[in-house]
Amino acid sequence: MQGDSLGRNHRPVSDSSPNQPEELPDDNSAAAEKVRSFPHAPGVYLMKDEAGRVIYVGKAKDLRNRAGSYFLKAAAEEQRTARLVQEIRDIDYLEADSEVDALLMEARLIKDIQPKYNKDLKDGKSFPYLEITTRDEFPRVEITRTPRERGTKLYGPFANVSGLRGALQVLQKIFRFRTCALDIREEDERWRWFRPCLLASIQQCTAPCNLRISKEAYRRDIRRLQRVLEGNKTALIKDLYHEMAGAAENRDYEEAARLRDEIRMLETLDQRGELDTHVQPEVFHVDPKKGLVGLRKVLKLAETPRTIEGIDIAHIQGADTVASLVQFLDGLPFKPGYKRYRIRNVEGVDDFGSIREVVARRFQRLQDEEGVFPDILLIDGGKGQLNSALSVFSALEITPPTVISLAKREEEVFVMGAEEPLRLSRHSYALRLLQYVRDEAHRFAQHYHHILRRKSTLGE
Repeated sequence: MQGDSLGRNHRPVSDSSPNQPEELPDDNSAAAEKVRSFPHAPGVYLMKDEAGRVIYVGKAKDLRNRAGSYFLKAAAEEQRTARLVQEIRDIDYLEADSEVDALLMEARLIKDIQPKYNKDLKDGKSFPYLEITTRDEFPRVEITRTPRERGTKLYGPFANVSGLRGALQVLQKIFRFRTCALDIREEDERWRWFRPCLLASIQQCTAPCNLRISKEAYRRDIRRLQRVLEGNKTALIKDLYHEMAGAAENRDYEEAARLRDEIRMLETLDQRGELDTHVQPEVFHVDPKKGLVGLRKVLKLAETPRTIEGIDIAHIQGADTVASLVQFLDGLPFKPGYKRYRIRNVEGVDDFGSIREVVARRFQRLQDEEGVFPDILLIDGGKGQLNSALSVFSALEITPPTVISLAKREEEVFVMGAEEPLRLSRHSYALRLLQYVRDEAHRFAQHYHHILRRKSTLGE
């Protein structure tokens, strides 16, 4: 990896340099000037004090722009960065192949050097870590702020949980590891009848929960992931090329094609998009786990739900109608599963008809493709909207998931098969999670509404 070597004409990285010959200036002007030569490329920047100690490590998708921002007037006046800016006397950089590589490099450097301002700028919060449960037969990968004491392999600490979530999403598309908390045992045959979650449907998990992959093959994928996390991506790609050639020579063309795709994705991490486009937001006002447990209780479900889909309808100037479908996995938005619909067969403003069309299109396709149904389908509206959705399942002779609706004014929850709505406490975790799904569906529908309106107005 290019990022594991210093940028051109820069000193080796260390937390101190007692034999440093040159004398550093009394202000940060020299560092500010030095940043002008940084490349417009992803990487990590290292800020040093007058003794040559690294006092802060940061990542960037554009080194010159990001590092240069610390020398603007706003950074010197901002409370969180003012002290750091005053102490900067020198700065170096490490160039990386991609934003994901930069994020991983930043974590390794923070762990090795432990710069003081990486701790101070966290406002007392604990750092997030990437944790792999190595003692499990099928290790899972998760983000945690409270690591276990044994039985796991930790990577980090990471300075930014949002970027870490985005990187995890990108890496999961390559290595297809599980993130669920299931206790999967290969010798337990009952797992062969377990229904995998939607991650398996979109090729982001190899579904060990359904025993679709052996323990050995799954652990091989985990070891490859670990090599990337440890900064050995280049060596891994070289080994994968050898494996691919061997598979082709043995006429195992399916394995050779799989390895080819894995290599291609690793080599094009920089083309996977910005991390913010992959990130699944961290919910601060809702506790996802408590919300799901609460839903199991109030909806009288046999098991705690994992997947929720929300549908909302939006109108463009009372004419064109659009709909959104959002997916939540384990209580958090799952953006790869978001869908937009332009209503085709309903004239005028008819929410009931629009809901029927969207539900029919969505679940007829899932039925035809033997896809995974959500555990809960949430419709924005009251009892009329709920009945409209349920009528589709009856007409198509499809067994529905748990279908509910959430009315805005009184925040009443209408449940299939129940005459009276549920009136949950405004502070209940279950209601907060449903509101989050409903509001996200509304936001996504309105976004589509604005896109179509702009096209109509501007002729785009």
